[in-house]
Amino acid sequence: MSTPLKVLVIRFSSIGDIVLTTPVVRALKLQLGAEVHFLTKKTFSPILESNPYITRVIHLQNDFSTTIRELKTERYDHVIDLHHNLRSQRIKWSLGRPSTAFYKLNFEKWLRVHLRINRLPDIHIVDRYIATALKLGVINDEAGLDFFIAEHKKLDTMVRWNLQPQSYVALVTGAAHLTKCLTPDQLASLCRELQMPVVLIGGTDEKEKGDQIKGTLPDAIIVNACGQLDILQSASVVEQAAVTITHDTGMMHITAALKKPQIVIWGNTIPEFGMYPYYGHHDVPWVSFEQKDLKCRPCSKIGYSACPKGHFKCILDHSILQITAAAHSLIPSKN
Repeated sequence: MSTPLKVLVIRFSSIGDIVLTTPVVRALKLQLGAEVHFLTKKTFSPILESNPYITRVIHLQNDFSTTIRELKTERYDHVIDLHHNLRSQRIKWSLGRPSTAFYKLNFEKWLRVHLRINRLPDIHIVDRYIATALKLGVINDEAGLDFFIAEHKKLDTMVRWNLQPQSYVALVTGAAHLTKCLTPDQLASLCRELQMPVVLIGGTDEKEKGDQIKGTLPDAIIVNACGQLDILQSASVVEQAAVTITHDTGMMHITAALKKPQIVIWGNTIPEFGMYPYYGHHDVPWVSFEQKDLKCRPCSKIGYSACPKGHFKCILDHSILQITAAAHSLIPSKN
């Protein structure tokens, strides 16, 4: 019997980007029988540790040479670089093993942002990730993204908040950059118009915003879970929600991986960058809201802490009533 192919997949960060790599990992394991190791930052390892297609999750150490020494002992047959920066390049050079890397479209994105020239290919980043493994013989199985929640991280929403599964909306309050996010006033208006229980999801830095939203609506059923849950627990909340409303965030990709319906609200970024919700062949409804005719979009491929133009129309021009109506349209019991 031949020894299974041993493959190292590299993606250091962040949440959404790592979730988007999961079709590659699955294809390597199921189609080639490969032993898959995944190199990432320690803070993101919980996203991968329950993935049955990954044999080993390796943490990127602060001492880079320590990481290199550890990786050399594994004698990989191939390295798939899905981060493609100087550090991942250094790892490949040090290992001296056959490798492939995905094309980041940095120049095409620069043209789109700064010169308004559109050379972006009409292709999702998942397909660009898959392309790095084509020479090994894998194909895109179109099964979508994967996200596995460890049993001890699954929440009982009835016990914790007296909320029946499928009875509430999961609302992601933040994003990595403020120019991607609805304002606190908009979020509060959204909670008011939804007229059903809402669980607010976000990190510790979103807790104050969540308290502000909850405080303006004393009669509404709002659970401020911001800063109270880790990423796996937050995913469990999404898994049990009737619908999720999110910005362009990692939780958007987790929602897609869980095959759940969602509303995606775009600010300064655009879906054409290739990182919109990816469901593969699964017929899961989702609705996108963006200010398509705003000439200053996209102002960045990532985002800013404030609108460079000062008007913030990419966010402030969103209709809360339209978002609410779309959310209700995705809830089976409402149809």
